[in-house]
Amino acid sequence: MSFKAAAVQMCSGVDPVKNAAAMARLVREAVAQGATYVQTPEMTGMLQRDRTAARAVLADETHDVIVRTGSELARELGIHMHVGSTAIALADGKIANRGFLFGPDGKILNRYDKIHMFDVDLDNGESWRESAAYTAGSEARVLSLPFAEMGFAICYDVRFPALFRAQAVAGAEVMTVPAAFTKQTGEAHWEILLRARAIENGVFVIAAAQAGRHENGRHEDGRETFGHSMIVDPWGTVLASAGATGEAVIIAEIDPAAVKAAHDKIPNLRNGREFSVEKIAGAVAGGVAA
Repeated sequence: MSFKAAAVQMCSGVDPVKNAAAMARLVREAVAQGATYVQTPEMTGMLQRDRTAARAVLADETHDVIVRTGSELARELGIHMHVGSTAIALADGKIANRGFLFGPDGKILNRYDKIHMFDVDLDNGESWRESAAYTAGSEARVLSLPFAEMGFAICYDVRFPALFRAQAVAGAEVMTVPAAFTKQTGEAHWEILLRARAIENGVFVIAAAQAGRHENGRHEDGRETFGHSMIVDPWGTVLASAGATGEAVIIAEIDPAAVKAAHDKIPNLRNGREFSVEKIAGAVAGGVAA
């Protein structure tokens, strides 16, 4: 059964209440255009470089304004509402980068905690250590929905194809990749990674992104996200995309029958084989390895 999917592009700031209001406005716009599944970006609720300031406004899942607003929107609009992720305070003092999928009754159908932590040093001097504050997830899930089998990932997870392959083998037809990609890495790899995950698994990929420069409460803090939210089909065709900055709503028709068609043409999921890897020496003294 085909359905209309929307990816909502945002430029979240440091105030979760303001971000919740922006999310609600954009989700309503998506539904007005016919979307029945709506996805928001990674860290919908807050992008805040100052971790002390961030902790001061974080809430647990029960009291989080983004979780509450997502549930209310799903119930009011009768949609499947996917909060790509938001920061959730955990009992041990750390944080979960957690996505939520709400059903049309407003109840949580799925939670997904980002598995791969963005611990990198970039050429432009940016340094990120997500593992210093966030607790990594350890469980991937494929959720059976009335319109498709859906898999979940968040941002940096897209660089780990084994996660997507495991979900595809488990039957996923649609993969979700809400993100807050940096401008530098996005320019280099965002589109090619999304299209690669779609092509190699024969699935749709829906990726709502953060876009533009983000403020820290007083002024811009220099963080710039890449934007370019995308919806990609199983053949790697970009069905819809947004620009580099600012809010946007993109929509595409998703037909799971296209997944079967792609698998019939390129049956690599069925043709995969187990294999071992042996590391051997190259050159050896007096000649080459046999």
